[in-house]
Amino acid sequence: MEPVLVSDADGLRTLQLNRPDAFNSLDLAAKRALLDAVRDAAADHGVRAVLLTGSGRGFCVGQDLKEFQDLRATGASPEELFATVAEHYSPISHALATMDKPVVAAVNGAAAGAGLSLALAADLRIAGAGATFTTAFTAIGLTPDTGLSWYLPRLVGRAKAAELLLLSPTLDAEAALALGLVNSVVPDEELETAATKTAARLAAGPTQAYAAVRRLLHFSSEHNLAASLDAEHAEIVAAGGTADHAEALAAFLAKRKPQFVGR
Repeated sequence: MEPVLVSDADGLRTLQLNRPDAFNSLDLAAKRALLDAVRDAAADHGVRAVLLTGSGRGFCVGQDLKEFQDLRATGASPEELFATVAEHYSPISHALATMDKPVVAAVNGAAAGAGLSLALAADLRIAGAGATFTTAFTAIGLTPDTGLSWYLPRLVGRAKAAELLLLSPTLDAEAALALGLVNSVVPDEELETAATKTAARLAAGPTQAYAAVRRLLHFSSEHNLAASLDAEHAEIVAAGGTADHAEALAAFLAKRKPQFVGR
């Protein structure tokens, strides 16, 4: 069974974690497959948006702890055990968060540990009503990885991020919505349809403008207003030269819907 299922439809690349019996926990094969799939999506100019989700009853519960325990039993050192953070988890997180196309996460069931980090790396998160969210790391005596300490405070503020990381509560979908961890909550049976509709809308949109929005949001989190104003100027000049901008203007004047091509 493939650990990650990849499918395409009209510019939308869907990446579905596929270890349903293990709540899509990530063993070595799954981490390698996911990293390859995310990098392939980022590099493929035909892909204009990405939808990340899980199979079965869980989105992703992070590292496969049985695999870790088996490695520990061989006498592996902490350096050897956690080499996977630099080799797999960090690159996956960075590629999801910085690719030049929007990413939507459809959170079905549990998102825990690195699984929560993966969801937060997306631009938009749509949760099923039965979804749950927990940071998990301190509950097993570990510290966050996969970007969680970066994403969380930017979404919920430092004080709430500290609470979620230190106490590791389990939040239901409505609590996650109230905190801003997800953008919307839908009935579980409607999740696939709702998330695909949103991601497909992005896939049909002005891809270069979306990429610039992602860059500007990251830039603004680490720079002052003056630098951000300069960055906005540079990006809007670039966007003004795209075919999609020209098409949008023509469509506006013709009173029709624009047909974006992603260039």
